[in-house]
Amino acid sequence: MTDPVAKLPSELDQLPDRDPEETAEWAASLDAVTKAAGPHRAAYLMRRSLQHAEGAGIALPKLLETDYVNTIPTSAEPAFDGDLEMESKITAWNRWNAAAMVTRGARHGVGGHIATFASAAWLYETGFNHFFRGKEGDGSGDQLYIQGHASPGIYARAFLDGRLSEQQLDNFRQESGGDGLPSYPHPRRLPWLWEFPTVSMGLGPLSAIYQARFNRYLTNRKIKDTSNSHVWAFLGDGEMDEPESTAALALAAREQLDNLTFVINCNLQRLDGPVRANFRVVQELEGAFRGAGWNVVKTLWGSAWDELFQLDTTGALIRRLRQVPDAQFQTYATRDVAYIREHFFGAEPALAELAKLLSDAKIAECFYSSRGGHEARKVYAAYRAALEHKGAPTVILAQTVKGYTLGKGFESKNANHQMKKLSIDEFKSMRELLGLPIPDSAFEDGLVPYGHPGADSPEVRYLQERRAALGGPAPARRVHAVALPEPEERAFKALYKGSGKQEMATTMAFVRLVKDLMRDKETGRRWVPIVPDEARTFGMESLFPSAGIYSPLGQTYEPVDRDQLMYYKEAKDGQILNEGITEAGAMADFIAAASSYATHGETMIPFYIFYSMFGWQRTGDQMWQLADQLGKGFIVGATAGRTTLTGEGLQHADGHSHLIASTNPASLNYDPAFAYEIAVIVKDGLRRMYGPQAEDVFYYLTVYNEPKQQPAMPEGVEEGIVKGLYRFKEGTPATADAPRLQLIGSGTAIHWALEAQELLAADWGVTADVWSATSWGELRRDALESDEALLRGEERVPYVTQALSGAPGPVLAVSDWMRAVPDQISQWVEQDWSSLGTDGFGLSDTRAGARRHFGVDPQSVTVAALAQLARRGEIPASKVKEAREKYGM
Repeated sequence: MTDPVAKLPSELDQLPDRDPEETAEWAASLDAVTKAAGPHRAAYLMRRSLQHAEGAGIALPKLLETDYVNTIPTSAEPAFDGDLEMESKITAWNRWNAAAMVTRGARHGVGGHIATFASAAWLYETGFNHFFRGKEGDGSGDQLYIQGHASPGIYARAFLDGRLSEQQLDNFRQESGGDGLPSYPHPRRLPWLWEFPTVSMGLGPLSAIYQARFNRYLTNRKIKDTSNSHVWAFLGDGEMDEPESTAALALAAREQLDNLTFVINCNLQRLDGPVRANFRVVQELEGAFRGAGWNVVKTLWGSAWDELFQLDTTGALIRRLRQVPDAQFQTYATRDVAYIREHFFGAEPALAELAKLLSDAKIAECFYSSRGGHEARKVYAAYRAALEHKGAPTVILAQTVKGYTLGKGFESKNANHQMKKLSIDEFKSMRELLGLPIPDSAFEDGLVPYGHPGADSPEVRYLQERRAALGGPAPARRVHAVALPEPEERAFKALYKGSGKQEMATTMAFVRLVKDLMRDKETGRRWVPIVPDEARTFGMESLFPSAGIYSPLGQTYEPVDRDQLMYYKEAKDGQILNEGITEAGAMADFIAAASSYATHGETMIPFYIFYSMFGWQRTGDQMWQLADQLGKGFIVGATAGRTTLTGEGLQHADGHSHLIASTNPASLNYDPAFAYEIAVIVKDGLRRMYGPQAEDVFYYLTVYNEPKQQPAMPEGVEEGIVKGLYRFKEGTPATADAPRLQLIGSGTAIHWALEAQELLAADWGVTADVWSATSWGELRRDALESDEALLRGEERVPYVTQALSGAPGPVLAVSDWMRAVPDQISQWVEQDWSSLGTDGFGLSDTRAGARRHFGVDPQSVTVAALAQLARRGEIPASKVKEAREKYGM
C-alpha cells in the first residue's frame, strides 16, 4: 500500500538522503508509537525532539504554536522578590480608587472605563514594584506605553503615592478648570506624568518598537548610552487587530531589540464582545509573534490549575483547552459549575474521569478567576524571563478576566467596556472581596469614597521604597531643557544668494540646506534624516556615503555601487534612518526622535521627507500623536502640489495636505516658493523649537520638484516670510489710471502669478502686484488670535489685514492646493477676494496640461484677474471674453 503522505511534495525532496535506511527506521519508530500509544503521544515525542534539538543548537524551523499552557511552569518560577501580602494590599487600594474615580465621574456624565484596569492590575503593579526603572536613577529610565483605557489605575496609584489629590481624581475627564485629569495618557494635557499618548489603538505598539530602535540608535551613534532603558508596551488583545500593531514586528526581531517587551492583556474581549469568538486569540498571537522572530512567554493559568494539569495523565485537558473557542471559555466564567462539568469536562471520557476528582470549589476557582495575569508570582516570572532573554524582543501573552474583582455584574460580560459605574452595594461587595477597611458610614452621602491607608502607612512606605530603589516615580515625564546653539550662518547664506542662472527645485534647496547644517560642528550630529525609501527621488543620495544609513549590524556586504561616488553605505553609527516602504514606520521614527529631548534629555532635530500625498493623508493620526507627545522637528512634504509631480496621476497628486495640516494646532505649516524662504523658515524654526524659549511645535514644509531659477532674497522680507505674507514684486503701472489688483501665490504657484503679472501688463494694460504667501495657516492663526484678543477687549489687527491694507484693487489668490487652503484667510482681507486652486482629483499629464485642466496656469490666472476687474466695472466685460479666446480657453 502506498503511503499517501509520501506523495506530498516537500522541500526535503530537494535534499539528498545520504542514509535512506536510517530515515526509514525513524519513520517506522514514529508509526509504532502512533499505533501503540496514539497520535497524541507521537506528537508529544516529536515536539520534545524539536525542543531538544533547539537546545542543542541544531538549526531547525521553530514551532509557531505551543500548547495552551504557561510557558514557565510553576516549578520553574523564580523566587518572588518582594512582600506579596503588602503588594496585594496596594493593588487592592488601587483597584478600589480606579473604580471609585470613574463611578464618581459618572455623576457628571463624563464616563470612563473600569473593566480594563480591573483585568490588568497585576500586570502594572508587578512592573511598578519590581521592574520599571524611573528617571531619577542612572540613564533615562524605562519607557512605558500604558494602555489608554487603563489610565484610571495609573491615576489611582499616583494618588496612593501622593502625586495626585482627591480633588484631581474628582476632576477626571474635566480639564477646563485647569486642575483636571485627561481621560487617557496625554502628555500635552498632563506633561509631568504621561510620556506617550496611546489610546489611538495600534499606535502604541508601533511607536514602542521604533522607540526601542531609536534607543539603540542613540547608543550606537554615541549620543547617549541607553543600554539600561527598557521599553514596555501594554496592549489589549483586541488592539492587536489594528494593522499598525503588528506592522513592525519583523523589524523588532530583525534588529534584535531585546530592550523591548510587549505585554498583551488577553482578557479575550474587545469593546463589543469576544476578540476571537470562534477561535483562540492567544494561539493566533503566539503564531504571529513566533513567526516574526519574537520570544513568546504565555502566562495563562493561575496556580489553581496546577492540580488539574498534574491529574491530566492522558493529555486530555490540554487537548480540550486547545479546542475550546474564546467565546465559549468566556461563557464558562459566567455559568455554574454543573454547566462546566457538562460542557467542558464532558467532551471526552478521560476528562469526565478527571472531573470526578475535583470539587465544585476547585472548578469554580479555576474557571472564574484563576488566570496567570491575576497572580503576581506568575507575572513576575514572565517579566524576569523577558529581561533575561537576549537576542530578540519578548511578548508576554497574559490571560485575565475583564472586569476582575468588580463582581458578577461586570466580569466577562460583553458590555463591560461600556459600563461606567458600580452601585453602592456592588462597591460594598468589592470591599469585602479586597479586604479593605472602609466603613459603611463612608457611604452615607450616597457617594463611593476614595480609600487611602495614610501617607505614613506601611503600604505607602513600601510603594515609595520600591520606586526609590527603581529610580523614582513612574510613569513620569521630565524635561531638562538645554537650548541648542544657533548653527553657523554660512549654511543659510548659500540659499539667500539664490541660484543665479542655474535652475533648482525647492526640494533640492531644502536637502542642500540640511546637508550643510549637518556639517555644523555644534549641532550637526543631532540632525536625524528620515526617509521612507525615496531618498534618491528627493536628491538625498549624496548623504549616503557622508552620513551613512543606520544599521545595527553595520554593512556586512559589499554594495553593488561601491566604486561610485555616492554609494549605498550602511553603518552602525549611520545618521540616516531609511525605513523602506513604510510611512507609518518613518513617522514612528520621527516621533521617537522628536521627543528625545524629554525621553532621554537629548535634543535631536529630525526631518522626515516624503511624498506629500503620503504624509498627512496616510499617517495623519500619527501627526496628532506627535503633537500630543510635544514632539519637535521638520516634516517635509516633497514633490508637493497637485500639478507638480507629472505623470504620476491621481494617487500621487496632493492638493489637500495643507488643509489637513491646518487642523493640528501644534503644526506650523509653510508653503515656500523660493530657496531663500526655506532658509528663513528653517532658521526661525530652529530658534522656536530649540532656542532658549523653546516651543512645543513642529513644522510642516512643502517643497516642489519643479526646477526654477531661485532669486536672491530681497531686503527686509524676513518678517513677512515668517509671518506668512510679503510683497515680492510690485507692478509698474503703464498709466496713472491703469486698473490694478493684487496677486497672491504660494509655493510653485508664485511662478504662475509672476507670468500672469507680465501677461496682464503686456496684453491688457493691467497692473498687478505679486505677493508670496509662505503660510496661509500662520496668517489664519494670527488672525484667530487677533479675534480672541478682541473678545478680551484688546485692540489687535491681524497681520494679513495690516500687510494688505491700502493695496489697490481686488485680491486674487492662487496655489497648487484646493481653494479652501488660501480661502482660510479671506474674511480678514478687506479687499474683494477670489481664489484659484486645484480642487478635484488629480490626473496624469504634463505640468502645463494639468494646470490648464485645473484653471491655474498663467493664462487662467490672467483671465480670472480680468473677470474680477470686470465685475467691479473697472474694465469692459468684453475683455474677459477676448482674453479667453486669445489664450485658447
